[in-house]
Amino acid sequence: MKLRGFSGIDVRGKNVLVRVDFNVPLKNGEVADATRIRAHGATVAALLDAGARVALCSHLGRPKGKRVPEMSLSHVAGEVERVFKAPVRFCEDCIGPSVDASLRGLAGRELLLLENLRFYKEEQENDRSFAEKLAAPFDIFVMDAFSASHRADASTSAIMELLPSYSGFLIEREVEMLSRVSGNPDKPFVLILGGAKVSDKIGVVENLMEKTSSILIGGGMAFTFLKALGKPIGRSLLEVDRIHFAREMMEKAKRHEVDILLPLDVVAGISPDSSEGTSVTAVESMPEGLMGLDIGPRSVALFRERIVGARTVLWNGPMGVFENPGFAAGTKGVADAVVECTRRGGVTVIGGGDTAAAAASLGFADGVSHVSTGGGASLEFCEGKALPGIVPLIE
Repeated sequence: MKLRGFSGIDVRGKNVLVRVDFNVPLKNGEVADATRIRAHGATVAALLDAGARVALCSHLGRPKGKRVPEMSLSHVAGEVERVFKAPVRFCEDCIGPSVDASLRGLAGRELLLLENLRFYKEEQENDRSFAEKLAAPFDIFVMDAFSASHRADASTSAIMELLPSYSGFLIEREVEMLSRVSGNPDKPFVLILGGAKVSDKIGVVENLMEKTSSILIGGGMAFTFLKALGKPIGRSLLEVDRIHFAREMMEKAKRHEVDILLPLDVVAGISPDSSEGTSVTAVESMPEGLMGLDIGPRSVALFRERIVGARTVLWNGPMGVFENPGFAAGTKGVADAVVECTRRGGVTVIGGGDTAAAAASLGFADGVSHVSTGGGASLEFCEGKALPGIVPLIE
């Protein structure tokens, strides 16, 4: 898939609106994690180097069409300035005369940050009239918010019917790497799935089943599969309405000669919030009053054997409640194997969301080929869906 990128000639001297994703966590009114801001660095630098007048637009939180001071992008402006090492002028609106005035007053290499798009309900309604107001002061639109590309919003969809539109470097990298693991991946191709729900991963499994060599399943979703096999799961997470799907998936895997590996042992505990009284137990011996909160060491060893010998790895979903150090060993063990696979020349992609958060907090993000910035977007891309924020950019 080839996207239409911009050149210096395309943007020189032009007013350029860039859709970024600055939907970052805030703590006491300040940015707690600037990962998403840093991800746009190459795109912003290239536009400034080319002599464009650059305005950045994004959403933050879920204000539902109302002005919510706690969700103002003014809280992000200082961090944007630090990350991009460029002066940032904040505009208290994203449409109207104040945007025009701010653009005209921009100095060389100064960035304009517009107010939260979702302060207008028309943004999430993909309203054309709102998109026209957003586009009015600009000559060019650059779409760089991969993590918002699965949503048909005014700033990710309708606006591309109104302005000459190009892809940013972040979105190009995302499409390149996710295409490598979901299009025609080199084999052995290992798909690692975790997280809480089977239902979140159904589309990925159905799209990639015939391309993969092995599917390794951990996290809360593993217990729906174990239950389908008649194993005791205690008080572990269970999607009763997905047990039938789990059985069907295991049967389909047999027909396609795909190995599905489930945990051999788990770390059992009373609750995700406490690691007191935990124990490692075989899945056949799961205590009735406990819940599985991580995969155990035998499971890590089993998964590692498949991962380190792979040519391609796609991982979506942690192996346990990694936020609690008592239940992080499984995710860390799988991460070590993925990093080793990368060292051996494999292409390894972390599919955004909680797995990306684990990569950041456990410190293995730099050891893999690519960490996606998109949670839902990366899942939908790997499901083979057409994303509304990407389709108009395909050459």
